[in-house]
Amino acid sequence: MRKKKLVTLQDIADELKLTIHTVSKALRGLPGMSEATREEVIETARRLGYRTKEQGLRGWYEKSPKLMTGRKRFTLLLNKDTPFFQLQLAGLQERLHEYGHSITVSFFPSFVKDRQGLERWVEQTDLLYNDGLFIPPTIHPELEAMLLSLPLPKVLINYPPPLAEVDSVIWDVEHAIRLSVRHFAVNGHRKILYIGNTHEHRGFQLRWTAFQSAMQELGCTVDPGDHLTESKPFHSGWDEELYAKLLHTGCTAILCAIDMDLYPLLYLLQTRGHTVPADYSLIGLENLGQPDVYPSLARPALLVKEAGCRAAERMLRRIADPAEPFEHIRLAGGFIAGDSVSLLPRS
Repeated sequence: MRKKKLVTLQDIADELKLTIHTVSKALRGLPGMSEATREEVIETARRLGYRTKEQGLRGWYEKSPKLMTGRKRFTLLLNKDTPFFQLQLAGLQERLHEYGHSITVSFFPSFVKDRQGLERWVEQTDLLYNDGLFIPPTIHPELEAMLLSLPLPKVLINYPPPLAEVDSVIWDVEHAIRLSVRHFAVNGHRKILYIGNTHEHRGFQLRWTAFQSAMQELGCTVDPGDHLTESKPFHSGWDEELYAKLLHTGCTAILCAIDMDLYPLLYLLQTRGHTVPADYSLIGLENLGQPDVYPSLARPALLVKEAGCRAAERMLRRIADPAEPFEHIRLAGGFIAGDSVSLLPRS
């Protein structure tokens, strides 16, 4: 039997009339092209059956579904519906549907606020008859702990809590913050104002820790009092506090670490007569990949949809081999330079 021809980068490049270099960068999450081109490359690679060397070494992902019989049913548990969660769901659906499995979304009712409420809800639903659960970020830690104790396979789309016996997949925000600080630094910026809640979720805590570490490696001292770490942009006084810190620190750059803070930040700068990047350079962590309020924003690539795909793969592997060690997977993307960071003249 003739061996099936392997798909190469050249095959993808020829089909799309692109260079191999562009195709390679797109598949590795590196900057240098539009998001539309990147998505077209990824979709073409998937359609043609292209596999990287790393994917070839991870061939067990392909084998896992074959070890199972019958159609599997999974659930993504949510406490709210936003485009951010829809992106994760799209990744889960894309991978699970490839193997003939299905996934539904289940929202917590209003009475699920403690263990008693959760137990009542589980009894009223067929949740435990699912083949597995996916648990995303922003769920209250107490509810998350109770969900992790349920007797069925689970994958956490989040940073895992300490000592958690669960597989987890997440986009690497620590890597994203370090990329952002480095991009500021190579453009001459050392006085960087950090904006973002630093305690509400584990991922928020890790962003702040990574910022402090990256700044210290540049030889810059980080005084928490100089930064806006209580992120409440729609509360009275937030804008005045932010503007006071801009003036007090004499910063030349702003790192907006939480996507929901981006619009009120830009609105404040505009109403005070400031522009980006002429007055302040700006990098934002944008979960949806293409920010509406500033399309050419400089930003690290947060692989939200890709995390959904990988979480689905991890779930199938967990079901195929329940005794396998737990894995905590972080997906690191590249950096999209945009036009919101200016080159600071040397003094």
